[in-house]
Amino acid sequence: MTASDRTSASEGVNRPPSQAPLLQLDGMVKHFPFRDSLGRKRGAVRAVDGVSLSVPQGSVLAIVGESGCGKSTLGRLALRLIEPDGGMLRFDGEDVLALGPSALRAKRREMQLIFQDPFASLDPRMTVEAAITEPLILHRLHRGRERARVAELLERVGLRPELARRWPHEFSGGQRQRIAIARALASEPRLIIGDEPVSALDVSVQAQVVNLLGDLIRDLGLTFVLISHDLGVVRQIADRVDVMYLGRIVEEAPAEQIFRAPRHPYTRALLAAVPGQGGALKLLEGDIPSPVSPPSGCRFRTRCPYAQDLCAEQEPELVGDAVRSAEGEARSRESAGQTAHIAACHFQDSLPAATPIREAAADARLAHLQSFFSTNREPIA
Repeated sequence: MTASDRTSASEGVNRPPSQAPLLQLDGMVKHFPFRDSLGRKRGAVRAVDGVSLSVPQGSVLAIVGESGCGKSTLGRLALRLIEPDGGMLRFDGEDVLALGPSALRAKRREMQLIFQDPFASLDPRMTVEAAITEPLILHRLHRGRERARVAELLERVGLRPELARRWPHEFSGGQRQRIAIARALASEPRLIIGDEPVSALDVSVQAQVVNLLGDLIRDLGLTFVLISHDLGVVRQIADRVDVMYLGRIVEEAPAEQIFRAPRHPYTRALLAAVPGQGGALKLLEGDIPSPVSPPSGCRFRTRCPYAQDLCAEQEPELVGDAVRSAEGEARSRESAGQTAHIAACHFQDSLPAATPIREAAADARLAHLQSFFSTNREPIA
C-alpha cells in the first residue's frame, strides 16, 4: 500500500505538510565515553555521528535501522533529553541548545515522547488520572478543570473516562500505550516522537494504535517522528523515511520512493528482510560493526556485496536528485523541499536496478486490521 492509496483508516496521514521545518538538526553528534576498571578513559561509543535532518510541520518522518544504529539516541537528542556533544538543534526556528533550564522546560510543552514500553514509562505508584494530570499541573493548563480534561483525553484515545482511577498494572499492553499517548497529548504538543510505539504489541493491537496515531496526526495537525524497525508500520504511516546505519543517515526519501526504488545497499537489505518477499532480494549477513571503532570510509562496506576499494578510502556523502511528482515533473531539491531522494553510496547510480518491494503478507494483515478497527470506534472498557 502506497501513500497514494492508503485505506480510509490512515488517509488522514497522507496530507500536504508545510515545507517550513518545525524540527531541524544539523551535524548532531553524541559519543558515550567508557572507562576501564581503573577509571581510565578507553574510548567512546559513537552513537550519533554527524546527523542532519529536518521535519516539516505537519509531516510524519520515520527513522529506521537495525538495533544499535543510534535512532533512539537521535530521538532523545531531538528533544534534548540528553545533551549533544556537537551540532545544532532548532525547534520552529529557535535554538533549543541555547535555552536555560526554565525556558527548556516551557519549550518541552511543545515536544513530547512516547516510549516503547508503556508499562515501564508509567509510574506504578500513580493512577492513570494522576499520570495524565501531572503535565497539566506542570504547564498550568486547564486549571480548575484538570479532571474533566483527563476524561477528554482518555476518550480521545479510545478509553472510558471511568478508567482514570485505575493503576497501570490493571491494563493490557495496548491500553497502557493509549494511556501513554494521552499523557503525551496532555501538554498539547506540536511535535511527538514515538520510539517504537507499537513494537511491543501484537498485530491486532498494533493496527488499533496505528489508526489512533493517524487520527491524532490528522485531527490535531501534529508533527510526528516515528522511530521503528517495523517497515510494515512505517509503510502505513510515514510521509518520509530516513535510513540510519551506525550513527549516520545513509538514505533519505519519500516513503513511497524508499519502498519502490531504494538506492542504498543497506536499505535494500532491510527491505529484503521484510516477510513475504519470497527471497527476491539478497538478505544482509553479518553483525553491525562496533560503534567504538567504525570502519573507515563507508561504514557499511564490511557487509556490502558491492563494496570496492574506494569505499574504504573515502566516506560517501548524501547525494542524489529530485524524484518525480505524480504528474511526472522532476523538481530540484531546493524547489521540491522534502521530495528529494538522496543516498550515501559512491556507486548508487551503477548498482543493479532495485526490485520493487511488494506489499508483504504482514503489511496486508496490518492494513486489513486497520480497516476493520477503523469501523469500530467504541471506547475500550
